[in-house]
Amino acid sequence: LVQMVVAKQKKKAVNGAAKPEKKITVQKKVIQKKVDAVVPVAPKKGKKVEKVETPKKKALKPKKKAVEEEESDEEEELPVSLKDLKKQAASAGKLFDSDDEMGDEEDEDENGFILKDGPQGSDDEDDEDIDMDDDFGSDEDEEEEDGDDSEEDDEGLPIEKKTKKLDKKMAKIAQEGEEELQLNITGADRFELPTVEEVEEEIQTAPNLTGMKQRIQDVIQVLGDFKNRRQEGKSRTDYVEVLMKDLCSYYGYNEYLMNKFLNIFPAGAELLEFLEANDQPRPVTIRTNTLKTRRGELAKSLINRGMNVDPAAKWTKVGLVVYDTQVPVGATPEYLAGHYMIQGLCSLLPVMSLAPQPGERILDMAAAPGGKTSHIAALMKNSGVLFANDPSKDRCTAIIGNLHRMGVNCSIVSSVDGREYEKIMPQGFDRILLDAPCSGTGVIWKDQSVKTSRDSQDVQKRHTLQRELILSALDALDANSPTGGYLVYSTCSVLVEENEAVVNYALQKRHCKLVPTGLDIGVEGFTKFREYRFHPSLSLSRRYYPHVHNIDGFFVAKIKKISNTKNPKPDQPEKKDGEQEKGDDKEKKNKKKKKVGKKGEKKQNGGEAMEVEGEEKDAALKTTASKERALKKKKNSEKNKDKAAKASEDDGFNTKGEVRYEPKQKFKHKKVNKRLLARTSAKSMKKKRRKVMTKGYSGATTTE
Repeated sequence: LVQMVVAKQKKKAVNGAAKPEKKITVQKKVIQKKVDAVVPVAPKKGKKVEKVETPKKKALKPKKKAVEEEESDEEEELPVSLKDLKKQAASAGKLFDSDDEMGDEEDEDENGFILKDGPQGSDDEDDEDIDMDDDFGSDEDEEEEDGDDSEEDDEGLPIEKKTKKLDKKMAKIAQEGEEELQLNITGADRFELPTVEEVEEEIQTAPNLTGMKQRIQDVIQVLGDFKNRRQEGKSRTDYVEVLMKDLCSYYGYNEYLMNKFLNIFPAGAELLEFLEANDQPRPVTIRTNTLKTRRGELAKSLINRGMNVDPAAKWTKVGLVVYDTQVPVGATPEYLAGHYMIQGLCSLLPVMSLAPQPGERILDMAAAPGGKTSHIAALMKNSGVLFANDPSKDRCTAIIGNLHRMGVNCSIVSSVDGREYEKIMPQGFDRILLDAPCSGTGVIWKDQSVKTSRDSQDVQKRHTLQRELILSALDALDANSPTGGYLVYSTCSVLVEENEAVVNYALQKRHCKLVPTGLDIGVEGFTKFREYRFHPSLSLSRRYYPHVHNIDGFFVAKIKKISNTKNPKPDQPEKKDGEQEKGDDKEKKNKKKKKVGKKGEKKQNGGEAMEVEGEEKDAALKTTASKERALKKKKNSEKNKDKAAKASEDDGFNTKGEVRYEPKQKFKHKKVNKRLLARTSAKSMKKKRRKVMTKGYSGATTTE
């Protein structure tokens, strides 16, 4: 076998002219030494072989070291064909193993070596294989250490093998990391929830703010993974109650408002961001008056004054942010000349959504102090008619001053209750802006008293007034306007009762629909809130939060009026104005006919009553009148009770929410005698004046 291997190697060396002779001699030496150790020469026939003990493994180790030294001295690599030789040697070893297993016979060499495959021979063969692999840089050792490589890995390229090994190492590292994380979680101490009574005692005695903050974060983490982190015997309501107490005491809110915020922001992390943003002031922003100047020119002049000014945002072309100033913003010559208005960015949004056109008739129903009104006038280019209304006369003075300063010439200022405009000018406006009075939960940083002053009754009064105002504004709109028929409803509140619920109520009561606001930023409005369901088109409305957009909390919705009818039926087609008037006349005539028929029936049935004497008739009439009055009083009292019950049960979503306002004090006339009345009558006053005049003239004549 050795001779065959050497002959093959010689043929390859002769054929391969490029290979040097040194490599061939090195191959011969190494192969001969390996074959002598692994495959001894078989004995010749006819000669007896004496049994000699096999040399021990220790005697072969110096040979191994000598081979390694010779190979290291040569420092030359063998050709790739050695892999075939190794495979042939391994197959030869297997053949000898199979022969020994079959017969367990012992053969001897001429030199007296016993040809027996045992553990010693196999160990030497393995050792020599390992030495060959280490010397010639094969990758089989690493594959044997892994022990999990498949046949596909053996057939692949070495780069693929390395990548697969790296992937296995990374998978092992990731698995170990997950195991360590789970051990940390299981080994960490679980959060123990205190009772509500213990929390209240801590708040009353000496509240620890740092410990309270840590407890808030721990409760939020538990609520985020409630199944795995909950404490045995504690429900979700227990955790929420403790969280409510801690949040109210740490941030200074009452329980009513905190409960509302928890419903709007169910995620605890977002709620904390919102509460912290409410305590931070917003940046000072101004709006350039395009009737007098441009934003670039205004920025240059303000920078020369000592202000650090930058453009406000991408979605506005007139806003500027004031970061730092050496001069008061409201006392510069540019401000007094009307070149800009100190105004929040959130107040620009409803006017941008309204998109007023030149030459239109527009109403700003709650206009004070005049920032939005002047913005509308600038977009209208001082054309058309602009009505600026506010119910308080004191605030109307601020509107007049700002409009004069900003150079607005097309405005009319009025001080009327907004609910009266549907009677004053029905269907008289092309567009209406309603920035309704609200609870102010979006601008808490301006007024910290909102945290404790707002309760259910206050919010209830606000949203009932908002519903009345939005219906009045829709009635004052003209649906047949060629360019308009739009209403923009906005509030500086975050509560759903004042925003989506009010718009949903208007959609139910009037023939209108929601339209895209045209604003690039903002969060979609709620269509589902807890157990309540709103119209799907309310997703077109937009919400703004201080922790998301870095502006005040705000809400904007744009409504398009479809027809001028108040309560149209969905099955019937829309009626025009002329047809509607004819229908109203027919209804009036039918009512008159019914009344006449009832009177005739009364006359026919009242023939017998005419026969009764006059005195008895008067007495009967008195008794019936008193009975009717008593019935009316009972009905009125029952109505008042029903209203009070509805007001107490109203949550701002489904019911109308009637709230009784304090009635105005009426002037009561006192019973005075006729003589006293005569003294204060007009005739007596005239007589007194005449007497005074005559006395004066007579005195003058006497003095002369």
